[in-house]
Amino acid sequence: MDRRTILRVSGVTLAAGLAGCGGSSSADTPAGSGTENDTLVEMTDDLAFEPSELTVSVGDTVTWENTGSVPHSVTAYEDELPDGATYFASGGFDSESAARDNYPTEGAVGADETYEHTFETAGEFPYFCIPHESGMKGTIVVES
Repeated sequence: MDRRTILRVSGVTLAAGLAGCGGSSSADTPAGSGTENDTLVEMTDDLAFEPSELTVSVGDTVTWENTGSVPHSVTAYEDELPDGATYFASGGFDSESAARDNYPTEGAVGADETYEHTFETAGEFPYFCIPHESGMKGTIVVES
């Protein structure tokens, strides 16, 4: 199995395991409030990451799932990552420029596909979707 298949299978397995755990979100309940089960971010046809901000702990794995039909990417803003943090992008790229240069041939997360990343450094991790960067942005806040 190649790396992309392993990530897709493990992400779908994780998402299925969390399906009954998250509860519903409303205007009165802040999405991504940092509870154990808030590790899933949906990418929608409304060109949004839901939730757009998510708080997790060091060592947590976040899964992004495309719940719509429009392809998206998960691409970190390289210059805005905390010192010592590992760069992340769907497609497994080592830099923002490589992710931008190779999209959509590589790095696109299609309908019902997932991408996941484990956060090992505390801080704020801003990210975006390459084809929808003007409005589709998010932040993962990692607490120690």
